[in-house]
Amino acid sequence: MDAAAHRAWIDARDRAVWGRHGLAALAATHWLDDRERECDGVPGVWRTDGAAAIGRVDGAVLRLAPGDEAHHGDVLLRGFAREGAIAVRAYDPAVLRPGARIERAAYDPRHRVTGVFRTAATSEPAVAVDGHRTSDDFDGTVAFTLDGHPLELTVQRGAKGLTARFADATSGVGSFGFRFLRLPLPSADGSVEVDLNRAYLPPCAFSDHYVCLLPPAGNRWTVPVPVGELRVV
Repeated sequence: MDAAAHRAWIDARDRAVWGRHGLAALAATHWLDDRERECDGVPGVWRTDGAAAIGRVDGAVLRLAPGDEAHHGDVLLRGFAREGAIAVRAYDPAVLRPGARIERAAYDPRHRVTGVFRTAATSEPAVAVDGHRTSDDFDGTVAFTLDGHPLELTVQRGAKGLTARFADATSGVGSFGFRFLRLPLPSADGSVEVDLNRAYLPPCAFSDHYVCLLPPAGNRWTVPVPVGELRVV
């Protein structure tokens, strides 16, 4: 791994987290129904028409479909949805903690290994950090060996690569309760680079208003992964 490339990855992560309306600026997520009401941390009054968040803010009407955004002073408002339920979110730079940072381990080349991707479409029960129960679809597994321990990572496949959620022996002790990992798309022979130095914290490590899914059962390991992003300090 080129040191400059890893430094660039760290810098990009810090911008995404600590930017003015970055991950750590999420101040509120409010689930809406058809009754108009005030929402703590969100300007105006809000309801949903079943497809978008509808707000009356300073005399103006805002309609935020999932992913749509609008600014109100320093606050960024964004529509959000989960399984048909509609929410409004507020990102407010006022909630950013001065001096907060991501604790990271030093890069360790021993935690960059080659794995093998195997296609295996599955659907498993899943639980979000707020207790919401759902199901999650996966596209396969990546098998690899770490310090002599055979491991398997259940992954989802997208246009740009593979993604996963995992927990390990450091979770809740030396690191946050679980972490995320992105992998490149596998080669024609199924080989794929697994760089655990790129393990990163989920959004819910920075704000209690996120609704991240917990790792599937197969991605909860008893071996330690003491690299990558560890926790917020």
